[in-house]
Formats: sequence, structure tokens, C-alpha cells
Amino acid sequence: FVDAGFVSRIPDAANTTVPVQLGGTGTLTGWPMLVFCLGVLLTIALLARRVKGAILISIVTMTAVAIVINSMADIKSWGLTTPSWPDQLVDAPDFGLVGDFDLFGAFSAPGVGVITVVLLVFTLILSDFFDTMGTVVGISAEAGLLDEEGKVPNLGRVLLIDGAAAVAGGAASASSATSYIESAAGVGEGSRTGFSNLVTGGLFGLALFLTPLLTIVPLQAAAPALVAVGFLMMTQVKHIDWDRYDVAVPAFLTIAVMPFTYSITNGIGAGFLAYVVIKTVLGKAREVHWLLWGTAALFLVYFAIDPIEQLLGAK
Repeated sequence: FVDAGFVSRIPDAANTTVPVQLGGTGTLTGWPMLVFCLGVLLTIALLARRVKGAILISIVTMTAVAIVINSMADIKSWGLTTPSWPDQLVDAPDFGLVGDFDLFGAFSAPGVGVITVVLLVFTLILSDFFDTMGTVVGISAEAGLLDEEGKVPNLGRVLLIDGAAAVAGGAASASSATSYIESAAGVGEGSRTGFSNLVTGGLFGLALFLTPLLTIVPLQAAAPALVAVGFLMMTQVKHIDWDRYDVAVPAFLTIAVMPFTYSITNGIGAGFLAYVVIKTVLGKAREVHWLLWGTAALFLVYFAIDPIEQLLGAK
């Protein structure tokens, strides 16, 4: 919703109790917003009809509509990408930043202490790990791949590959190559095996040479796919036992904190801490696995990172 401009932060939020508003001024305005709204309706209509490739069909269709609209009126409010036909469809990717990194450079940076670097690395590792855990479990549940105990089979392999990919992404000076919740869109289309990942990876490799063509897709045409992903993920709440406070409250906090803080890690951390606290006050502390106690302690450090830095003199 934010990417498409359907909701936005209120500039002078200090004078209102509402943190976000509809559109950019409290109302929906402009052709780009019409493209997004029509895209959402088209996507959910195709999903309801069980049309194969529903999400991709919606993106392509609304991109074509956006190109037509933009050709009729030069619109400046599309955002990062403008739906106009590029001068060339194919271009060679620039690999100039691959390998351009310094593994220990942060420790020698002026004005940056060792404690600050260690805490930063700790935060990044914790965030990446639990972002991956939340994504993998959520997508596996949507795909019906969890075992009888609700666990992901061969999770160790998944985490190993994800960690290696994240390191490779950093070495390439690119965005972190970790698991993304958008994969639920593929699951929604029937993806269940590793072969679909190989096909997706191959298409991404091909897309490197088609960047000029791909940049014509505006966020308003692509964002409806994420709305569909939200729906697909939300279907899993039916498995939560809402009559048990030790389960329902942590689940609620996890679900609520994730979108409000823009972080899967924050949501999982809030849920873990709430679970440990509730189990303890109910006299069921022994039911909490020692690993969960340790993880909750790490999340406590994660949430209290600012006062800890001040206490240690890292700031």
C-alpha cells in the first residue's frame, strides 16, 4: 500500500493521532492510483477464478494500461519507475561493484568503535536469521510443506543456503540475497519444488540483460501482487488456537508488529518475548525450551540496543 501510494505518512504527524492517511492528502487522487486500484481488483478477481498466472497477468495488463495512460498525459507521480517505452530493450549489466568490499574496514573507520561494529553485526545477523525463519515457515505453511509437528523439513539446509546467499550478496555489493516473502506469489501459482527456484533464478539472470524493459513496470502495477501475497499469508491464522492466551497473544503481537514496524524480525522478537513472559507468569516456565529462553534474551538485547550502546559508551 505504501509503495503504491495508497497510504502515506502524514507530514505533520505530531499534530494528529493518525500515523498514516489515505493517499497523499487524505484522498485517492491521480491516474497512478487508479492503476493500482484496478490492479488489485483484477488480481483478486483472477485469483478467485483460479486462473493460472493470475498475478503475472495482472502485472502485465496494468503495466500496459499505465503505458497507455502515461502516453496520453505526462504524469510525474508514478514514483521510482515511469511506464514509458525505453529507447532500448536490452543492455549489458554493470558488474563493477562485484567484489568491491572490505571485510574488516568498519573496525578501522574513524570515529567508529569496536563495540559499535560488534553490536551492528549482531543486529544484522539476528535480523537476517529471523527474517529468513519467518519467511521460510510462512511460505512452507502456505505450500503445505510443513511436517506433522509444523516444522520445516531440512531447515538446516535452507538456512545454510540462505546464509551463503546473503554473504554472496554482500560480496557482490548488492542487496541481501536472502529469502523474500514475495515467494508466496510463486507458491500461490503452484510452486512446490526446487525446480521452480532454478527456473526463477534463470529468469532473474536473463532479466539482468533486460533491465531497460523491466523498468517500465510502475510500482502501481506491481504492488497489487504484494496485496495478494498478504492475503495468501493471512490464510494461515486459521491454524492458531485463539482460546489459548500463551499462543494467541504472541501470535497477535507477531502479526501486528511486523507491518507496523516494517520488519519481520521485530514481529518475531515481540512474539518470542511475549510467549516467554506469559508462560512464566502462568507457572509454565519449564515448558519453554532453553533455546527459546536464549533467543528471547537476544531479542531483549536487540530491542534495547540503544541504551546498551550508551551504557557501553559506544555512542
